[in-house]
Amino acid sequence: MTFKPAEWPRKLRSQEWYGGNSRDTIYHRGWLKNQGHPHDLFDGRPIIGILNTWAELTPCNGHHVKELVEKVKAGVWEAGGFPVEVPVFSASENTFRPSAMMFRNLAALAVEETIRGQPIDGCVLMVGCDKTTPSLIMGAASVDLPSIVVTGGPMLNGYYKGERVGSGTHLWKFSEMVKAGEMTQEEFLEAEASMSRSTGTCNTMGTASTMASMAEALGMALSGNAAIPAVDSRRRVMAQLSGRRIVQMVKDDLKPSDIMTKQAFENAVRTNGAIGGSTNAVVHLLAMAGRTGVDFTLDDFDRCGRDIETIVNLMPSGEYLMEEFFYAGGLPVVLKRLGEGGKLHKDALTVSGQSIWDEVKDVQNHNEDVIRPVGKGLTQQGGIAVLRGNLAPKGAVLKPSAASKHLLTHRGRAVVFEDIDDYKAKINDEALDIDETCVMVLKNCGPKGYPGMAEVGNMGLPPKVLKKGITDMVRISDARMSGTAYGTVILHTSPEAAAGGPLAVVQNGDMIEVDVPNRRLHLDITEAELAARLEAWQPTHEQPASGYAWLHNAHVEGADTGADLSFLKGCRGNAVGKDSH
Repeated sequence: MTFKPAEWPRKLRSQEWYGGNSRDTIYHRGWLKNQGHPHDLFDGRPIIGILNTWAELTPCNGHHVKELVEKVKAGVWEAGGFPVEVPVFSASENTFRPSAMMFRNLAALAVEETIRGQPIDGCVLMVGCDKTTPSLIMGAASVDLPSIVVTGGPMLNGYYKGERVGSGTHLWKFSEMVKAGEMTQEEFLEAEASMSRSTGTCNTMGTASTMASMAEALGMALSGNAAIPAVDSRRRVMAQLSGRRIVQMVKDDLKPSDIMTKQAFENAVRTNGAIGGSTNAVVHLLAMAGRTGVDFTLDDFDRCGRDIETIVNLMPSGEYLMEEFFYAGGLPVVLKRLGEGGKLHKDALTVSGQSIWDEVKDVQNHNEDVIRPVGKGLTQQGGIAVLRGNLAPKGAVLKPSAASKHLLTHRGRAVVFEDIDDYKAKINDEALDIDETCVMVLKNCGPKGYPGMAEVGNMGLPPKVLKKGITDMVRISDARMSGTAYGTVILHTSPEAAAGGPLAVVQNGDMIEVDVPNRRLHLDITEAELAARLEAWQPTHEQPASGYAWLHNAHVEGADTGADLSFLKGCRGNAVGKDSH
């Protein structure tokens, strides 16, 4: 930790708009005064942009986030700053079609230009759902002004007939039970009411909870932020403290580039393994690193995460939910365990101005069944397994903690679905030639193919297999899956089918070998046969002619580098542009 705070006082960028008595300054300042702001607020104090992703069509970022903004404002005022709330693009996984992932990069672009183009000295990133957390961090990293993350927090536990109900996880489970004849449709509808019991994000270790944990592990949020339930009063306290802290961060000039270092990303990867986090963390962390210029690749996930034990006993890998995780001590306990085991860069800097180890070294674990001791984890090798081979030359990923151990080494006959529509048309057909030994292969669901890399990789099994009592099969695709999902699901296969990757030419009846311990994914045909198929391949996915869909299709990169738009990689800084009048 080598950060040296900047001198204070000094002239901030917001004074380019509001400082002095020129015509242009009076123009900018005078208009903002129509909201009743006294003249002395424009005296050079830090102006804090509170970037709010609240939207009624983004359930994870519901009304509680609006309430948190008021607490952030209170903290900013208390610390001598000037808070301004700024609505930004909100891409909800729950509602956006064809996929919220298609709009993560658009949201990041909008956030970046919102920050750079306005009189903002520091940012509070009000996030929650799967895509708002990475998109705001990506946008802030590309501007590199002092920024702090405040997440909305997870929902309370759900319960149905005495059983904990995890958002997302039980949706997949109950849906399969209905297809298997183990649950009625009426019971499924009754259970629906228990899945979203309060405002907040997923109560499992889904992508929203994972990305909240990643923000904290990166050092971009105050310690303890990730797990506080949305409706807990301590969530509001955290918001107010973050408001106070961002003012000092501006004075110190403590920026994302000071915090999001290679060490910070390695801490995040190891944390993701320890918590049994979502595979979506792969594309989001890679994209964030691409904005900061940190040399961080897909191989770093395997290098840093392979020997990390999954010690957090939460769905979908385990049995508890985020409420219990918070009560047990939350992410600080996990970070402490990693530090004690020599798996944490202890001197990594955080938004608090302290090292990550100083933040967590004295915390206590209040429930060792929820956050297990080392040696008693859910799996000895958690993290994300990165598979390679002739079927995935640029890599594919699998989450071992959510997979079936007996399928981690498997050879099976491919049953191919050319796209998601083909899958939906065939999967319930009793005549489909498939059994539990087969490997389900789904094509054209990657960044270009879907478009937007939808969460369809955890394909539901065919009813005739489910009725045998089988609950898992090997599934391979270029898609993503929800962090709340589970199973032996191989995802993000790169290059994707729509880009002419080997996945595009897999045929029904091909034998596929999966060897997770040796990180191998192999299509069992000769090199000559594979080359001939690739030579003859023609794209079948839709090619957009205009609009954002065209822009996305033309410039989105592969999942192996984070699926960002090529022209958005890197930091473009926060220089003040020419005056608008």
